[in-house]
Amino acid sequence: MTNKDASQRGVNTPRVFISAAHKSSGKTTLSIGLCAALSKLGHTVQPFKKGPDYIDPLWLGMAAERPCFNLDFHMMTRAEIETLFFQASCNNRISLIEGNKGLYDGLDLDGSNSNAALAKLLGAPVVLVIDARGMTRGVAPLIQGYQAFDPEINIAGVILNNLGGSRHESKLRAVIEHYTDLDVIGAVQHDASMHISERHLGLVPANEQNAALKRIQHVGRRVADQVDLHRFLAIADSASTCACPHPPVRPGSGERLRIGIAYDQAFGFYYSEDIDSLLAANADLIHIDTLNEPNLPPLDGLIIGGGFPEVFMDQLESNESLRSQIKQAISGGLPTYAECGGLMYLSRSLNWKGQTRQMVGLVPGDTIMHERPVGRGYAILQPTGSDKWQERENIPAHEFHYSSLENMPADSIYAYRVKRGHGIDGHHDGYQLHNLLAGYVHRRGSGARGWIGPFLQQVRAHKAHEAT
Repeated sequence: MTNKDASQRGVNTPRVFISAAHKSSGKTTLSIGLCAALSKLGHTVQPFKKGPDYIDPLWLGMAAERPCFNLDFHMMTRAEIETLFFQASCNNRISLIEGNKGLYDGLDLDGSNSNAALAKLLGAPVVLVIDARGMTRGVAPLIQGYQAFDPEINIAGVILNNLGGSRHESKLRAVIEHYTDLDVIGAVQHDASMHISERHLGLVPANEQNAALKRIQHVGRRVADQVDLHRFLAIADSASTCACPHPPVRPGSGERLRIGIAYDQAFGFYYSEDIDSLLAANADLIHIDTLNEPNLPPLDGLIIGGGFPEVFMDQLESNESLRSQIKQAISGGLPTYAECGGLMYLSRSLNWKGQTRQMVGLVPGDTIMHERPVGRGYAILQPTGSDKWQERENIPAHEFHYSSLENMPADSIYAYRVKRGHGIDGHHDGYQLHNLLAGYVHRRGSGARGWIGPFLQQVRAHKAHEAT
């Protein structure tokens, strides 16, 4: 689907792309605040996040009171991005897309995977967040340069952030009004109370903080007081009309499946799109609390996503009953897919800050946490040919882990060679044992190269075999 084709059908999909001149400008906090403030007014806000990040979408989704979807050029085709975006945007008052890094930042020299490229693909006007600390007259050439660099990008407004007071704000407004044609739709004073704590992987997950909702509400109130929400909505309304595509056909085949999914404070990194795809494929998702539930319920398959198992390693070790049952179930053939934190949990032990705790003990290696990232950024996997899922194409993925898996046996069987990235040992990823596939990289589950299709095929095959 193209924007041209979509516009012929004339469906209104108000949307705004929140970007910045550079990373750490405060656009995530402001995006969370905008979602909360608009939702408080009774508007339905559909949030999106550019890139593969899991953590920001948790906060954005909580602020908007609806799941946030990821849009990523590396892991999705342009057609998949358009379809997911416009399908999820239908019947909402506004769609808010938060970018990553700066507006023109990206991997390629031509900017084909930049924030600007995504804004252009989706026909979304851009609101530029500017970290105004230490700036006065210099804000003008910054804005002029961003406007001139790509005239096809519609920069429709500016939000000034981290202002030093009313005098500072007045100076910046006067400069912008004199030298540019952009409206300042928001001026947010520096406020430590709006700060959201950070950790080595970025923002602390919202599902881990009991006070997260109160913090979101506070940020929403502060943003509502300092951003012209009516002007913000008017910018969204200025976006070209686009079509709402029909939902992709995801027919459920066969009987319903009971799929356990680790979901608690230690594990919670799952894409909203993938949850929808699993449900559409006749999977009943059974949440497993690895910290508190002593028993593993009857399951046809098990998923253990990423998270922060190191932070909760005492509780994970203490739940010996569940660890033992998970090991027994996977050893007995239970189809299981684990990513990053899930791999760490299934290993023999986890060492962090000089302390070692026992984990499930199914993966014959020991997890060691480090001060610096071991694997970081986009990855590409090449099936080895011995993978049980029988995948054939190269697989786009990403990774961000501070741990390494040590002491793995030399005869370990891996599903993938790492063409780009680090994986488990710099060369391989996707450890295989019985019907387990566990690796450090994160993959998109949906789509032609997603993990959901082959995983559920394995689950159904195993269930049929068990029934004979």
